[in-house]
Amino acid sequence: MENRLVIVGAGQSGFAVAAKLRAQGDTRPITMIGSESVPPYQRPPLSKKYLVGDVAFETLLFRHQDWFRENHIDLCLGSSVEEIDRREKCVVLQNGSRIAYDSLVLTTGASPRSLPSAVGGDLQGVYLVRDKRDCDLLRAEMRPERSVLIIGGGYVGLEAAAVARSLGLRVILVELGTRILQRVAASDTSDIVRAAHVANGVEFRENTGLVTLISDQGHVTGAELSDGSKIAADFVIIGIGVVPNDQLARASGLSVGNGISVDEYGCTSDPSIYAAGDCTEFSYKGRSVRLESVQNAVDQAETVATSIMGGRVRYEPQPWFWSDQFDLKLQIAGYNVGYDRTLVRNGSRPGAKSVWYFQQGQFIAVDAINDPKAFVSGRRMLSLGINPPAAVLEDEGLDLVAYIRSITASAA
Repeated sequence: MENRLVIVGAGQSGFAVAAKLRAQGDTRPITMIGSESVPPYQRPPLSKKYLVGDVAFETLLFRHQDWFRENHIDLCLGSSVEEIDRREKCVVLQNGSRIAYDSLVLTTGASPRSLPSAVGGDLQGVYLVRDKRDCDLLRAEMRPERSVLIIGGGYVGLEAAAVARSLGLRVILVELGTRILQRVAASDTSDIVRAAHVANGVEFRENTGLVTLISDQGHVTGAELSDGSKIAADFVIIGIGVVPNDQLARASGLSVGNGISVDEYGCTSDPSIYAAGDCTEFSYKGRSVRLESVQNAVDQAETVATSIMGGRVRYEPQPWFWSDQFDLKLQIAGYNVGYDRTLVRNGSRPGAKSVWYFQQGQFIAVDAINDPKAFVSGRRMLSLGINPPAAVLEDEGLDLVAYIRSITASAA
């Protein structure tokens, strides 16, 4: 019996589901629906190399449209789904047309949080950073000697700050918390990243909130801050986190928490509907999580593809992330939520450091700053369940790769 698959969302996860099915020889009809007018592409380089102008957009495409045609994947681009009719097993597009499905996959991603219009969020010159259109608009703004105000000291804000400074702009970054990266990293990592930004001329206003944006004839010209100061700016970038695009799932009656709830096979509360990527919430080590990463987008999507083909392979995340800022490459392995202790280790190269996270004595994550060996070693330890004693990490002359080899050899 033919099993028609509809994928809502044409990003990393949506592409990964379709590509995995075709790679394993599955020939069912696939329709992929995306709100943008371009084929699926890599998002991380958008806010880095693409924004700077180092790469052409075409190099970010996962595949050109010929590949989709040859693999009998119908791309329905520039379209949005308004409703899931679970009873009739079809999706309803904004133009009223219906597409039937036997299996449905939601890879709807997440959207940046915006500022309310009451404080100027709808002014001209205020930008979010998520898709090609956002970055095309920002490229026109990024000119030397101009000034940009960035609201939010998370990864999006910091990466935007690094790009703007590299292009010769004045950058002022405002963070409501007491330090940058407060929600996602230890103070040791924050201090290292902050120092790199200060050395490159970024101006920080931490422990400071935005009162309102200031405008002239509908265009932003600056901001009033909670410390009473006013800052002039040619444009503003908002980087205050994202929210899962779970509206469709919620409206159709699927189980939704902080994202679309899925089990270890990527299945929602409806056995005909799956979900993967930034839009999902699932159980990981005893807690409900939502992972915003390429790793999760791809690995969870491939689990969904296996499930659709009738396989029963549990999704067991091995989280990893990365962020490029100036000449600093931050690579993260593991998931540091709930840590109660950190340990800083110097790498073998100048400027290389790593921050190791522990929870009740158990190693759970590592931040590697310009230290790929620490990243690879930490990731390997996590996958093998190795719990390195503090004495091992404190011995900076000890080769971690050799240490892992000795542990695995003794366990064999």
